[in-house]
Parts: sequence; structure tokens; C-alpha cells
Amino acid sequence: MSTALTRRRALLQTAGLGLAFAGTFALAGPAAAQERIKLFKFITTKDEITIGVTEAELRAMGIGEDVKVLAQQIVGTGQITVWQYSVGRDAAGKLQMNPLRRIAILKNDTMRIEPATTPYAIAAPKS
Repeated sequence: MSTALTRRRALLQTAGLGLAFAGTFALAGPAAAQERIKLFKFITTKDEITIGVTEAELRAMGIGEDVKVLAQQIVGTGQITVWQYSVGRDAAGKLQMNPLRRIAILKNDTMRIEPATTPYAIAAPKS
């Protein structure tokens, strides 16, 4: 595989999966200016996905470090239902993180949870 193709693939994976860095806070947009979305990367034996959780959803799950709250919720209930996020475009054509679909994450599938960041704006779910 060529070096350019390898770099492009890595860049696309990073953008599409919201490669983990430090924690993130992002304003969702004018419609949900008060609602902050936090991104997390869930790593399983098969794949990685990026999810978005509002601060209100996290607080409803418990108090403490966000990653720990998510982990305790999964262990305690066996699953969580969240929005999966991926890179898309806004109405003006700029790249942003968009909610893709609601998904359930099961306790026995999750190997690791990491905070994730993105250089893009994060859109709030519409429902």
C-alpha cells in the first residue's frame, strides 16, 4: 500500500472515528446552544465507534469522572443506549460531527472507553 494511501486512510479513520485525545467539550450549535456534547471512543475486539453524550445524560448516570460514570453505567445495567457520531457536513458544507444513529452498547462487547476529541463542531441530536 502506498504511503500516501496509508496516510489518507489514517486521516479518514481519525476523522471518522474521533480518535481519542484528551477530554472534549463542544457547543452543539444554535438550536442547542445550552447543550454540550461530550465524545467518547468505545473500543471492542471488533471495532471502534465514537459516541456523543450530553452533560445532562452523564449526570443522570451518576457523579464523577465521565469515563468512570459511563463504565459504571454499563457494568451496572449491562448496556447503555447512546448516539453514534461520525463526520459529516452541516448545511453550509463545513465538516462537523453528526449524530448517525441510536445504538446500544453491551457490557460484554466493550473493552475500553476513552474520551475523544475532534477539530469539528459537534451537532446535537434532533430528537
